[in-house]
Amino acid sequence: MSNNGSPLVEMRNISIAFGGIHAVENASVDLNAGEVVALVGHNGAGKSTLIKILSGAYKRDAGSIFINGEEATINNPRDAKTYGIETIYQTLALADNVDAAANLFLGRELKTAWGTLDDVAMEAETRKVMGRLNPRFQRFKDPVVRLSGGQRQSVAIARAIHFDARILIMDEPTAALGPQETAQVGELVKQLKGEGIGIFLISHDIHDVFDLADRVCVMKNGQVVGTAKTTDVTKDEVLGMIILGKCPPGAIPGPGAVRDAA
Repeated sequence: MSNNGSPLVEMRNISIAFGGIHAVENASVDLNAGEVVALVGHNGAGKSTLIKILSGAYKRDAGSIFINGEEATINNPRDAKTYGIETIYQTLALADNVDAAANLFLGRELKTAWGTLDDVAMEAETRKVMGRLNPRFQRFKDPVVRLSGGQRQSVAIARAIHFDARILIMDEPTAALGPQETAQVGELVKQLKGEGIGIFLISHDIHDVFDLADRVCVMKNGQVVGTAKTTDVTKDEVLGMIILGKCPPGAIPGPGAVRDAA
């Protein structure tokens, strides 16, 4: 919950269609401060489209978005950033040939009084935010192309939270990472939760979902099948939601849930 008792994010009855095809239909999901909500489903289930509406990449056809209990106007990525919404894409969108500080301030560089780049100030700020996020990170002078996958995730996350992100969208954060780097991302997520940042996690990895998320929201054919605390459902039950659209007893059913015949 946010300070006023409302969820950090509420997406209510969101719909969007492309060429008459309903990519997302009447979908609702919420997110509390310091919580990770995983959005899962097959390719084409609507999870990425739903979250792109929150990030401002797509403009919804219907529905409402509330941030801290107040209706938000999000028509483009710039609008989303004003609400503290940042997206970390699977590709990370890092400039490989420059170091962590240059990536952190990419497009928002600090300048000296003489109008030149203030490399000292940018590195100092980078060390400060990385010290908070990942104290073991030491490779400040290396181009990020030389960093491990987990270290690159650290840089991407640091860039988001340095500019006051309160809502983080993480798209497949452990894709193509080894076990050690996956564990490192898990530690980063725990750190962010501890700071009260809410995280939407898009993942195909059911193990990731149960390791990182507090709740899971399953989508199928553009609709929400159901939402559940990860402690209230099993991995097999979540797979049943993904594949069959069947909502188990521990989940709250959505419009896309298959109802058993009486």
